Amino acid sequence: MSKVSMNTRLNASADAVWKVLREFNGLPVFIAAIKESTMEGSGVGAVRTLTLEGGGPPIVEKLEALDDQAKTFSYSIVTSPLPLTNYLAKVETIDLGASQCEVKWQSTFEPHGATEAEAVKVIEGVYSAAFEGLHKLFG
Repeated sequence: MSKVSMNTRLNASADAVWKVLREFNGLPVFIAAIKESTMEGSGVGAVRTLTLEGGGPPIVEKLEALDDQAKTFSYSIVTSPLPLTNYLAKVETIDLGASQCEVKWQSTFEPHGATEAEAVKVIEGVYSAAFEGLHKLFG
């Protein structure tokens, strides 16, 4: 089982950042590579389908857990063109006070059709793009 864990600090309140992150269908707001997100259902168990800017097969993900009190959610990948299987991720927003917060994004998965290093690099690229987008959104 491979693991990736990354974090970033933002100059915004945890509440403001959580309001954006908790919207399971809201990735196009801060990840430029995602052209569109459509969702079936709501709350835990909802499934989103992500269409990428460059085309190709969509990524389908399922919301596994959502905790507004702890400002965390978990999701799995149902199907995707990414070189991995059994992907489960957790996103957490941590209040640091003084209108600052930390976003932690971590996952476990099994590489499939690629080396572990290649699969890890892909996931790190996704998380880096998300963090870059969050920094642009929150200044």
